[in-house]
Amino acid sequence: MAEDAGTVVSELVANSIEHAGWGAIRVVVGRPTANMVRLGVVDRSKVLPILRTEFTGVPLRGRGLVIVDRLTARWGTELYPWGKQVWGELWVEGR
Repeated sequence: MAEDAGTVVSELVANSIEHAGWGAIRVVVGRPTANMVRLGVVDRSKVLPILRTEFTGVPLRGRGLVIVDRLTARWGTELYPWGKQVWGELWVEGR
């Protein structure tokens, strides 16, 4: 799970930096249930992320949320008055 978590955070951070245009972001980690870990990235943009399933023509671009979608049990966005959080949840194995 650690490798998937690192990939999810990396993709969410990269998307935030590229699309939000703000210099500061916040990474949050939570445990909504005993069997789930939530990884989120908060920024000041209110622009909602779009899951792109078509090829953009640019190698290695436009696939961040596809990766997040495949690695997580679910993902989503929470809007705030001043920005948003994009998050993904991973199942905790064992115990």
